[in-house]
Amino acid sequence: MHNRVTITIKDNIADVKLNRPDKMNALDEEMFQAIIKAGQELSENKSIRCVVLSGEGRAFCAGLDLATFDMNSNGLSQSLIERTHGVANKWQKVAVLWRELQVPVIAAVHGVAYGGGLQIMLGADIKYIAPDTKLSVMELKWGIIPDMGGLVLMRHSIREDLIRELVYTHRVFSGTQAVEYGFATHVDDNPYEAAMKLATEIASKSPSAIVKAKQVMNEIPYVNFEDGLMLESVHQEEIKLKHNQVEAVFSTMQKRAPEFKDYRNS
Repeated sequence: MHNRVTITIKDNIADVKLNRPDKMNALDEEMFQAIIKAGQELSENKSIRCVVLSGEGRAFCAGLDLATFDMNSNGLSQSLIERTHGVANKWQKVAVLWRELQVPVIAAVHGVAYGGGLQIMLGADIKYIAPDTKLSVMELKWGIIPDMGGLVLMRHSIREDLIRELVYTHRVFSGTQAVEYGFATHVDDNPYEAAMKLATEIASKSPSAIVKAKQVMNEIPYVNFEDGLMLESVHQEEIKLKHNQVEAVFSTMQKRAPEFKDYRNS
């Protein structure tokens, strides 16, 4: 895909970059396909313990590349109903795949995150953002609604009335406001450096526990209280007294670096 997305893996951390800097990482068909392919590669590599997602150049992602957008060939003329990628269609997959990945994903956002770029950011578990970043739920400007999973992802962290305002008006807001509103987690002048620092900390923990914690947190919002309690118990039962859990205890007690196995083997 002409390196539309690059992946560098070091110390169990996948450094993933949207790589179309000349177009502010705008989404064309090749970018859609490259992001989905990258997600598949990451999901198959069980040695990865954390992902940092960022954009090369001046921006995280400027949203849909209107210069390449043809409503008759790659857009509104195509049915969105068919589930081509699990529970999602192609356009939704590029955002929700980050939530579906078994390991935590930390987004490092700068420049702009408009429309589809904002929805991709929302798929991450944690978001560091530069204070002067410009964001917008841009879709209504073009007579459509956010349809890349954004409305599903927004509702768990952002007030409903605020979502409605930003969707209806497509108002541009800042990185500082993004944290205030709930779109992002932390403001930082160097979001990439901050994201890598947190990824290093997460990668030092038991990958089995991290993966199970993410799985439970992904599922909890959609179940009732009783089923939520059962989810905790079921997933705890699957990791307790196994290698990584025991190693977490003994390495802490012995004040040494842990020797964890990949989460699929522990």
